[in-house]
Amino acid sequence: MLKRTMGNLGYESSVVMFGAASLGKVTQEEADQSITFALQHGVNHFDTAASYGDAEVRMGPLMSKHRDQIFLATKTGERTKEKAKEQIYRSLERLQVDNVDLLQLHAIGDLTELDKALGKGGAIEAAIEAKEEGIIKAIGITGHGHLAPSTHLEALRRYPFETVLTPLNYRLYSMPEYREAFDALQEETMKRNVPLRVIKAIAKAPWGQDQQRTYATWYEPFDEQQLIDACVQFVLSFEGVCGFATAGDIHLFPKIVDAVNRYEPGKRAEAEQVLAQVARYESPFGAPTSIA
Repeated sequence: MLKRTMGNLGYESSVVMFGAASLGKVTQEEADQSITFALQHGVNHFDTAASYGDAEVRMGPLMSKHRDQIFLATKTGERTKEKAKEQIYRSLERLQVDNVDLLQLHAIGDLTELDKALGKGGAIEAAIEAKEEGIIKAIGITGHGHLAPSTHLEALRRYPFETVLTPLNYRLYSMPEYREAFDALQEETMKRNVPLRVIKAIAKAPWGQDQQRTYATWYEPFDEQQLIDACVQFVLSFEGVCGFATAGDIHLFPKIVDAVNRYEPGKRAEAEQVLAQVARYESPFGAPTSIA
């Protein structure tokens, strides 16, 4: 399994981040099988959230057994200090661990949410206290939507977040305004040596209104191996990107791991050629009005 250093954190992380949204609605047996598969294939970075259904509960039994072998990250979507603090402690209980390597302020995709989280009495205060108490080791930020990269750049100006998790795929990057915003964020994270991690790597499009949803993901994912390979090749070609979160369905996970094992540096142009031919390849966030 390919590994990359997580910037100032110094952790040698698998470029595959086990996206635990996939465990939100599965049985314990299915969760155990998926996590075990990840561990057996060199995945040492697990990313979950309090809002991912039963994911933290499903992770708990194996996280407690393998805690010293993995980088464990979770998220709080709360915006006030009081509620975020409650959620952080609840996550530790559900995960059956004493601490996590990373606590992320979740779903901050625009300045309104950023203002709430970083304002007086906001969630950032709970995160700082938790870090001082030693129950979290680092503080990061995540977000969805077309405004996420520009919002995360502004977030770094306001607070020294230690990781950033933002959307990236071929379709998003083909949008001029999004590309400009992502490039600016990438430049700043590299300058600060802050780990940049990405989401929505294999998202194809929003589900159609009458389309049968064949996967647990909230967007339609790519499921053909050749296209998954190209998606993975594309996001891993970016300097400073240390990893990407897998799609939220356990059945896609083995294909994504296979794609990483076939990754070759310098093959971005080939990946772009494949992805440029895809029909109905759209932003998972719908049509943007403005992303400046």
